Amino acid sequence: MRSGASAMNEHVCARDRLLTAISLLIGSAVWAVALLLLLRKGGAIALMGAASMLLLVAAVSFVGYLMARSAAIAHLKGNAIEVSEQQLPELHRQLVQSCEALGYRTRQRMYIQNGNGVLNAFATWFLGRQYVILLSNIVEAMSSSPNGVRFYIGHELGHVFRHDNPIIATLRWPALRLPLLGAAFSRARETSCDLHGLACSDSRESAARSLMALAAGERGWAQVSLEAYRSQLAEATGFWMSFHELIASYPWTVKRVIRVLDEKPQIPQRNPIAYLLALCVPYAGRMGTGFGMLLYVYLIGILAAIMIPAYQDYTVRAQLSVLALESQGAREAIGGYYLEHRKVPASLDEANVPTQLPDGAQLSLDPQQMILSVRSKSGELQFTPTLDQGHILWRCTGGEHMRASRLPPECR
Repeated sequence: MRSGASAMNEHVCARDRLLTAISLLIGSAVWAVALLLLLRKGGAIALMGAASMLLLVAAVSFVGYLMARSAAIAHLKGNAIEVSEQQLPELHRQLVQSCEALGYRTRQRMYIQNGNGVLNAFATWFLGRQYVILLSNIVEAMSSSPNGVRFYIGHELGHVFRHDNPIIATLRWPALRLPLLGAAFSRARETSCDLHGLACSDSRESAARSLMALAAGERGWAQVSLEAYRSQLAEATGFWMSFHELIASYPWTVKRVIRVLDEKPQIPQRNPIAYLLALCVPYAGRMGTGFGMLLYVYLIGILAAIMIPAYQDYTVRAQLSVLALESQGAREAIGGYYLEHRKVPASLDEANVPTQLPDGAQLSLDPQQMILSVRSKSGELQFTPTLDQGHILWRCTGGEHMRASRLPPECR
């Protein structure tokens, strides 16, 4: 029997592998940049504050997760039917066969739940335990096709085995909010799960017809012409179909069917202009495009709150750096006057220093302590002298109400 890792690699599509690596790399980079900005902006105190806030959010989220997910699992165990050797043994045999086909020794817990007319299956997790749930309607629809049941079991097992642990999911999270990338990652995962379902089926056609139940219903799937359905692929190249797939979590069903039906599927390219519009829509998963746009506005607001003050600080810092450089001559003249006369000049005129720099900045001198002040619209710098072995050394500081982040490095 193959190991789980080798089976996973065999049934994971190339795009899933690529996007898994890219999203993890980008997400980790976003967290790292946020950490560096936080350290640079506020230092260790700000970092500790942010960490405390994140821990609080994580704790509240975990409590919410416990309440919501425990209610779902309790409802499942209290109302659904667990598949076992004694209960629905034929379905249990198909579960065992599906796990063996995928090369996994672990037997996942599987339940049958009333679908109320919905054709679907899903996987869920709670405190490290995985559950596969088949809705009753999909089981009834596939009653004449054990292959069909195994396809859906295999598909959900794919979700179980491709599920990220909490650390990886957290690292990846920022990247999945990005336009195009998050939706593409979700669609690639669905394709990989379809390949897991295909591995549990006896033939490509049976796997394709199993998927057709999502389109044709409980009875029509067996009579649908797969070749006629293939012709609908041409419609997927249109602008609006391309756009709405690019922002969706699932590929179009017609593409899913053809990918499991053909060993080397020929999927037409999407409309390239649709990518430009899709680039403006952040991915929000099942919460929809509207929530994604709100999330986009929220993220832009956060970035603006960080970047605009940082840019303003940079601009002021650059202007003050020019003032420090342009006032160098004034400091040399004042220092030279003191060394020559052994007294502080009573005014700038006495030291033959102009009261204004070429860019309009105003100079003033404190005749008591010989402190030179340079004032401009950007702020104020003060230069305090120190006598050191016959030389005048000037220490630069900011004027009143000047933030350290706006001062040149030599004045902090």
